[in-house]
Amino acid sequence: MAKKQGTFLIANNKKAYHDYFIEDTYETGIALAGTEVKSLRMGKCSIKEAYVKIDHGEVYIWGMHISPYEKGNIFNKDPLRTRKLLMHRQEIRKLESKLKEKGLTLVPLRVYFKNSLVKLEIGLARGKKLYDKRQDIAKKDQRREAEREFKVKNL
Repeated sequence: MAKKQGTFLIANNKKAYHDYFIEDTYETGIALAGTEVKSLRMGKCSIKEAYVKIDHGEVYIWGMHISPYEKGNIFNKDPLRTRKLLMHRQEIRKLESKLKEKGLTLVPLRVYFKNSLVKLEIGLARGKKLYDKRQDIAKKDQRREAEREFKVKNL
């Protein structure tokens, strides 16, 4: 049986795009247990409250919830455990130097399968102020209104 090619989205963090300006993105692997991968294949993952930190030269994700696999019994891990992210050492050093700037943080953006591997996209982000969020909402409303008018004209 042939393996599936391409990407398959598991979880997306829409709130991150609303709360932060994403300046740069990085693709990382995740160190997972077997039952966690099976649970991800069923789409049971949440990264809404998750955050990424660099600790002693290694990158970890906290707060990522992977529901326990139903048939995993004793092999299931804690759903909210800290998971190690797999990145090259040079990338980690670059990230550490960039994070020393004021206002920058690492945010998980999406979890997906790339071919048969689980990947996490993290973003180097700068927090938005309230007026920035209002501007984004206004732009979105204008775009929706323009699409609505275009649709009505072409009926």
